[in-house]
Amino acid sequence: MRDLFSDLDAPDDDGAAKDARVAGRVTAKAAQRAGSPDANTAATAASAFTPPVTAGNVLDTSLRDQVAALPPSWRSLLSDVLTSSTFDALAHFVDARREAGAVIYPTRPFRALDLATPANTRVVILGQDPYHGPGQAQGLSFSVPMGFKRPPSLRNIFKEVAADFGGNPVAFNNDLTRWAEQGVLLLNTVLTVEDGLPASHAKRGWEAFTDEVIAQIAREPAPKVFMLWGSHAQAKQALLPANTGHLALMSNHPSPLSASRPPVPFLGCGHFATANAWLKERGLAPIDWR
Repeated sequence: MRDLFSDLDAPDDDGAAKDARVAGRVTAKAAQRAGSPDANTAATAASAFTPPVTAGNVLDTSLRDQVAALPPSWRSLLSDVLTSSTFDALAHFVDARREAGAVIYPTRPFRALDLATPANTRVVILGQDPYHGPGQAQGLSFSVPMGFKRPPSLRNIFKEVAADFGGNPVAFNNDLTRWAEQGVLLLNTVLTVEDGLPASHAKRGWEAFTDEVIAQIAREPAPKVFMLWGSHAQAKQALLPANTGHLALMSNHPSPLSASRPPVPFLGCGHFATANAWLKERGLAPIDWR
């Protein structure tokens, strides 16, 4: 039975992403025919395949260089995890894949932290994996540049915004930078991905890093709204300390596979209006979601 809260959304496939996955499978099979000793070798061959891609959002510097560019407030708050052996292993993995020729997105994995600092974060929206097509991932969960085909979850997110505040969701800008600049932390739990290979950097250490981001921002005294959509995001509720005065809003994921289904449909949840009313009750400025 399908978990009705599951995070099953993925961006609409473009040709490059499909070609990458197909070619990766072909490479794996070829490695097996050539006498690869085990399935891990074949999997490595598949992940090592990187077709030529032209995109403006490719990671082109080391992960440690990216850390050095983090705002000082985040570097201080995250100093323990940034100096951990887990993060060292993650940085080595990402840098080794890039040096091997893998096309990795996005250019700035920590962009969500650049735009929403610990002091100005009022809302946290959790995603899972960056979009894996050329030009899509911006370092902000659910966001893609204007002009790109709108992913299915973002379509439903905008429908819900329009239901709460009016407006034509078709005309809304896909680029959610405007939300981040108002203090909405748009955080994926994995911050890099390889072209055409969804979840290719999952379980490599990003989860420990982003768990620490969530835990630290939840310890900050200012009240915050946590929008937890789907089981993957809702599992992070355990990172929120009890009796801290934060608001956790939960529903199914906005993916079309679950957005209208019970037990808590995303469509009709009213989370954006609820968040703004809650913020205003506490003397904080609401978010302009449109």
